[in-house]
Amino acid sequence: MLSNAGDAAPRIRVSSPLVLDLDGTLTYTDTLLESVLLLLKRSPWMIFHLVFWALQGPWALKSQVARRVTLHVAALPWRQDLLDWLRGQHAAGRTLVLATAAHRSVAQAAADHLQLFDHVLATDGGVNLKGPRKLAAIQALVGPDFVYAGDSRADLPIWSASAAVVLADVAPALAARIPSAIPVEARFQRAAGGLALWLKAIRVHQWVKNLLLLVPLFTAFAFNQADKVLAAGLIFVAFSLAASGTYVMNDLWDLENDRQHPRKKDRAFASGRIGVMAGVAAAVLLVAAGLLLALALSKSAALALAGYVVLTTAYSWTLKGYVLIDVITLALLYTYRVLAGAVATGIEVSAWLLAFSAFTFFSLALVKRCAELVTLEHAGRKVAQGRDYRVSDLVVLWPFGTAASVSAVVVFGLYASAPETAARFTRPQGLWLVALGMMYWYGRLWIKTARGEMDDDPIVFALRDRGSRIAVLAMAALFAGSHWF
Repeated sequence: MLSNAGDAAPRIRVSSPLVLDLDGTLTYTDTLLESVLLLLKRSPWMIFHLVFWALQGPWALKSQVARRVTLHVAALPWRQDLLDWLRGQHAAGRTLVLATAAHRSVAQAAADHLQLFDHVLATDGGVNLKGPRKLAAIQALVGPDFVYAGDSRADLPIWSASAAVVLADVAPALAARIPSAIPVEARFQRAAGGLALWLKAIRVHQWVKNLLLLVPLFTAFAFNQADKVLAAGLIFVAFSLAASGTYVMNDLWDLENDRQHPRKKDRAFASGRIGVMAGVAAAVLLVAAGLLLALALSKSAALALAGYVVLTTAYSWTLKGYVLIDVITLALLYTYRVLAGAVATGIEVSAWLLAFSAFTFFSLALVKRCAELVTLEHAGRKVAQGRDYRVSDLVVLWPFGTAASVSAVVVFGLYASAPETAARFTRPQGLWLVALGMMYWYGRLWIKTARGEMDDDPIVFALRDRGSRIAVLAMAALFAGSHWF
C-alpha cells in the first residue's frame, strides 16, 4: 500500500533521479540466495565450492554463482504496488536507476525484464556494490541530488545522503534511524503475515498424516497401555516437527516450479511473503527439534525419524522428478510412518497391515498426482512443471490408481477371513462391513478427483470432506466393535 509523505514534506522534483535497490525492494526475495538454491538443486556437491567462494568475499561468491546459474527473473515475486508507481514515474520522464549489490548479470536481466531503467549499477569488476560503495557509484552517476528506494540497514548511508527516501517494508525502528530532515517521498508496506502465515508455511494441517504413526497402537488395541500411548504421542510430535522442516525445504527447493503452478504460486516462500533465509533457518530448527525429541524417546525412534528425513529429502531433491518413482516413494513414506510408529511403541506389525498399507498409500499417492494433473487440465496446460507427468498420462494413472484401491480392499478381505483374525476378533464378520466402507471411501476419493474437487493431499481432503469423515469414523468404529463386542 502506498502512502505519500505528509503535507509538511517538501515537494520532490520529478527531475530528481530515482535510484532503486533490487533485493527486498523491487522484489520480495533475495536473488543471491535463490541462485544458490538453484545451483545446489542442480549440483548438490557444489556446497563445498560455495564455502570456498564465500571465504574469498561477497564479490567472488556472486560472480562464481552467476557463472553457473541463470535466474528466471520473470518468475520472481515482484512488488507490484511499487512497480505500478514506477511506471507512472517513468511515463512522467523521471530518470530511473537500478542500483543493487546483486551480480550485474542478474541486475541486467531484471532491468531487461522490467523495461523501466535508464541505468544499471551492480556488483561487477571485483567490487561488491553495497553500502558506501553503492553510494559512491550513485553519486558518480547522477550527482548528489537523487531519491533512493531501499529496505534494509545496509541502505542507511545512502538514505542519509539522498534528497528524499522511498521505503519498502521498512520497520519503524529502522525508519527512525533515517535523519528526520530527509522527507519520505513514498512508502510501500505489505501487511505482515504473522503466526498464521508461518503455520501455513510449515503446513501444520499436514500433521494429520502423522496419525499413521498411531496405526500400530490402534490395530493392537493397546490404548490401555500408558507407556505405549505416551511413546506414540511423542513420536507423533517429533515426526510432525521434522516433517514441517522438510516441507519448508521442499518449498524452497521448488521455488521456480511453484511460481509457475496455478495454486502453489501463492505459497509463503514462492510469493516472497517469507524470506529464503528465514525458511532455511526454520527448516533446520524444526528438523533438529524433531530429532532431539525422538532421541529422548529412544535411539531406535531417532534413527527411524532420521531415515524418514533422508527419504523425504531424497524425494524432494531427486525422486519426485521421475514418473511413477515419485508415487512409489510417496507410498513408502506413508507406510514408513506406520513402521516408525511400531518402532517407537514396540508393537509388532503384521504382514497383512504392511500389504494393506502399501496398496492403500500407493492409491492415495496416485490420487494426489491425478488431482494435480486435473488442475493443470482445467488451466489449459499439458505438462506438469518440474515433474515427469503430462495430462495425457491420466488415461494410465486412473486405472492404475483404482486398481490399487481394489487391491487394498482385497487384502483386507483376505485378512478378515484369515484364521488368526478369527482368533483376535469377537465378531470377525463385522470386518466385511469395514471392507464395504473402504469401497465407498476409495470410490469417493476418485470421483472427487475426476471432478477437480480434490486437494493436493487426499488425507487432508478426507478431514475436510464430510462424507469422508463419516466413512472413516464409521470404519474405525466397526473395526473396534468387531474386536470388543
